Amino acid sequence: MTWLLITDGNAYIGNFGFNTYAGEEIKPTNLILVKPGEDPVIAADDLLFPNGTVITPDNKTLIVGETYAARLTAFDKSEDGSLSNRRIWADLKANAEEGTVPLPDGMCIDEEGAIWVASPSTAEVIRVHEGGMISERIPVQTNAFACMLGGEDRRTLFICTSNGSGVDPEAALREKSGKIEITQVDVPGCGKP
Repeated sequence: MTWLLITDGNAYIGNFGFNTYAGEEIKPTNLILVKPGEDPVIAADDLLFPNGTVITPDNKTLIVGETYAARLTAFDKSEDGSLSNRRIWADLKANAEEGTVPLPDGMCIDEEGAIWVASPSTAEVIRVHEGGMISERIPVQTNAFACMLGGEDRRTLFICTSNGSGVDPEAALREKSGKIEITQVDVPGCGKP
């Protein structure tokens, strides 16, 4: 399960949509919106594992990584948190070499509107622009599961990595290979997260 909590108290929650531990087949699921004091509602449906999520600095666009579709999907975000005008922001399969399709996991946005995307399938963090162009790649030794721009000037890219698959909690407890790697980037972070 993934989530993004924003300053107004709303939370967007993604999920696998199937029981990966039981070997169930991949199927579409929903992105859920939870508002303080209200019942959860479906913000968007028919998504293939809505995972990493960012909101642009103007608070008007939500972009979610669909891990099993290898794409970033954008929505117009209204003041009440509802989503509309669904569109593909970046198809990561389009510019991938055969056998090396980045699958989006955790992600963050920078001042130029590019999105840093952790990709465990390709053991890297990529900087993606609207339309799908990848302008930077930062390889890691293991799998990259999440990333965040932080530090005083938000130019430090923190990368959460692990040897594991990210879907087996028992293996994660045994291996204890998780770590945070850092590197500096030129364009600072902004937006949420």
